[in-house]
Parts: sequence; structure tokens; C-alpha cells
Amino acid sequence: MIDLRSDTVTKPCQGMKKAMYDAEVGDDCYGDDPTINELEHEVAQLLGKEKAVFMTSATQSNLSAVLSHCGRGEEIIVGFPYHIAQDEAAGASVLGGVAMTTLEVNDDGSVPEGSIKKAVKPEDLHCPISKLFCMENTCSGKAIDLRKLQTNRSEAKELDLKVHLDGARFFNAVEDLKCNPKDLAGCADSVSICFSKGLGAPAGSILCFPKDMEQKVRRQRKILGGALRQAGVLGAACRYALENNIERLKEDHERAQYLAKALRPFHKNGNGTELQSQTNMVFFEPIENNNKDLVSFLKERKIIISKPEPKTRLVMHLDISDEFLNTFIKAIEEFYST
Repeated sequence: MIDLRSDTVTKPCQGMKKAMYDAEVGDDCYGDDPTINELEHEVAQLLGKEKAVFMTSATQSNLSAVLSHCGRGEEIIVGFPYHIAQDEAAGASVLGGVAMTTLEVNDDGSVPEGSIKKAVKPEDLHCPISKLFCMENTCSGKAIDLRKLQTNRSEAKELDLKVHLDGARFFNAVEDLKCNPKDLAGCADSVSICFSKGLGAPAGSILCFPKDMEQKVRRQRKILGGALRQAGVLGAACRYALENNIERLKEDHERAQYLAKALRPFHKNGNGTELQSQTNMVFFEPIENNNKDLVSFLKERKIIISKPEPKTRLVMHLDISDEFLNTFIKAIEEFYST
């Protein structure tokens, strides 16, 4: 199957499987898993942070960060449609009693300058206590300019807020912005990175932060069910991903550009804009074809896409080769020629 729904659908390659098979393991709850210890140290160093803790998922990583920065009755300020606000079941509020104020973002996904200040609550017993500002990069595939993130950080710090970055596709942003990982990570106090988006690991995320947060983070991970035992099997997959799958992200971005160009004749151009790629993603709104169902047509040809509503997100990843991409493009051309 050619699966274009997400970069989370990748399968571990033989090299990654071997690394998992050969992984040296121990009990991570006791701090005895050498593979996890090495992974946490390596990522902390790579991002210029003091500490890092391995998590089962990016949702758990983000939630552990929020609950480590905030207590019950306190508040996060977050852009919408950032993942923390839209796609994590409001875990901060449901499980942590943390209020959530959302901000409209610019077309590029950035939070408008000055909007954080407007959202921060006064010292008033009727209001929650504003504590944390949450950013995201990439946002819906868009890599947000470092200067805008730095402006947001400066504004948040002036308001005595901590800053968290949801960097699920952190390295896609680094590739697109052509920056050093430390420069992007430096925009926030804590940073979450996902290994199963773009980097090809079967599971796993990591949270990086200052050392004075470590006890809180590990406690929150425990409360959220993320304390694993011989986690080095997953840690080895994540280390393999870091060593082998970061530089190749530019191939995904190039394929997305190629795909966007190929799909432009079939893209509904209601607002007069061309179909554009966004890092490894293309948001395609197919024109109608006599009420024929594109999803079913493609599935018959062993190609999976998400149902257009009205757009569908097409995501490039390490399991999408040039051959697969051209097969998909030819299938689209066939659909509109019948």
C-alpha cells in the first residue's frame, strides 16, 4: 500500500529492527536502561538543554510539560489550531485542572505580536493565573520563522510566563529554516520532539527542559502511565532515527514540492492561490469529477489518502519513494481522465 495519510504510518527498516533487537536494556524506572540514558543525554546536548526524559508519545510529552509548568487553577496560553489546543483531548484541563486560552494565529501559523499580552489575566481572584505560553513548529506543515518565535518568547518572558515548544516535527522545521537545532530549541524553556513523525521510529517522544524541572517531569510521566521498564528497545529505534533519518527529511520536502506542482491542475482554486507544499505536506482540495469518489478509486489501486473535507493532507515520509509518488500522480491523472 502507498499510504499518504501521515508520516506516522512508516514501518521500521531492517537497520532499525536490528538496532532494537541488539539494544542493551535495563529498568528505566530505576534509571538503569543504558540505551534510554544515552538517548536522553544525546538529545539534551543536541538541543542545548540540560535534561531530557523519554516519553511514550508526543501527547504525553506535551502534557507532562504543561503539568510540570502549571498547577491546578493556572492557565496556558496557546495558539489555535496548535496540537495541544485541538488534538490532545484537552488533557491539560481534563487531567490537570489547567485552564486553556487560545489565540488566533497568522496565516504562517505564528502567534501575532502583542496577542500574548492581551491574553494574560490580571491579578484578580475571578481569573486563572497565567503561567505558560505554548508554541508549535511546524504548524500544519508550516515552518514558523525563528524571529517570530523569538519575538513571542520575549513577550512571554516580559509577562513572567514560561514557554513550551511543541516540536513534534522539530527537525522538519530545522531543515526548512536551515537553522541549528539549538537555535530553535532556544526559543522555549521546554521542547517536545516526536520520533514517530518523519523520523520513522515506531513510537516514542522526548521532552527537553532545565534541570530544575526533572523531578516534576518524571513524576508527571509516572502519573500519566509513561514509566516504562526495558524501554531501551524503543530507545534504540529512536537513536537509529536520529542517526539516520534527519538529513533525509529534505527528500520529503522536495517530494512535497514536486507533488504540489503535479497536482495543481486538479486542485480546486477557489481563492485564486496555487497549491503549495509545506515542508513534507501538501493540502490538496480535489476538484469534483462527476460525483466519483476519489478515496475509493485510489484504494482500489492500493493507495490510501484521508477523505477530503474539503481538503486532504498528503504527507511525504521515508516509505514514499519517487516510484510510489509517481504512481500516485498517475492514478490522479487517470481519475480525472475517466
